[in-house]
Amino acid sequence: MAGLDPAIRNSARSLDARIKSGHDKGGEWSRRPVEGIGRWLLAADVPEVQAVTEGSTAATVVEIRDLSLVFQTGDGPVAALADIDLAIGRGEFVSFIGPSGCGKTTLLRVIADLEQPTGGTIVVNGVSPNEARLARAYGYVFQAPALYPWRNVARNVTLPLEIIGFDPGLRAARAAKYLAMVGLEGFERKFPWQLSGGMQQRVSIARALGFEPDLLLMDEPFGALDEITRDRLNEQLLRLHEATGKTVVFVTHSIAEAVFLSSRIVVMSPRPGRIVETIDSDLARGRTLDARESPRFLDIAHKVRAALRAGHSYDD
Repeated sequence: MAGLDPAIRNSARSLDARIKSGHDKGGEWSRRPVEGIGRWLLAADVPEVQAVTEGSTAATVVEIRDLSLVFQTGDGPVAALADIDLAIGRGEFVSFIGPSGCGKTTLLRVIADLEQPTGGTIVVNGVSPNEARLARAYGYVFQAPALYPWRNVARNVTLPLEIIGFDPGLRAARAAKYLAMVGLEGFERKFPWQLSGGMQQRVSIARALGFEPDLLLMDEPFGALDEITRDRLNEQLLRLHEATGKTVVFVTHSIAEAVFLSSRIVVMSPRPGRIVETIDSDLARGRTLDARESPRFLDIAHKVRAALRAGHSYDD
């Protein structure tokens, strides 16, 4: 595997150093995408882990048992997650939904090895989250697009491939393939600042798909977009999932989004986050936004809302 370019390595280390020193003033949610990208880049500069030939064919992609996580803060311990038991099968689209602060993103970051649990066990593609990350067994789409402004669209998409050491021709082919898949053919030479928010997020999805991982982790990627753009991207994501068969784990605050996209919906309680209920969604493949008016959609949405209420998500 080719070594990480020194300029990229230094950039990633600089980003991580800013986070650790508190010099990034963008707030927790703006720091987290940067931190994840930095750690992803630095992970590529270690000898490649041979992943999971067995795990890649297993029926269960993510297996979590009795998992808990407690953050140690200056004001004392904060229990973020408790008693999490969850198995995610190959090819599923699983959404986490719950009130703000319930641990949805924290749980996703535990799967991605960006947070460390304090109790319980977790296996990703048959290995530990750390081994899965080093083996590049997943792609991660952050709440913010986390694009490098000095790299054009194609070079943002190919950055992980460049780090891994893929041939330039293959990098270009992958960028073209996945940019076309997310509807951005012809925008390869544009820069992030020349794109709308929805287009930037599609670039980040193409980047996550570029090295063709089996597992796609998506942290509320459409939350900051207007409703019209969000609806369009929901349909595109559903088509993408149907076309690729990838396992998707998705964080959202939207009941309608969770029901429309998912094969299963994991409803979480307020902090410490626990799984209140797991609800199957059996809407037909190939569905469009019109499905949201169907009796079955409304029935599933009612079940999700009832589970949120049972978990005290609507309490003051």
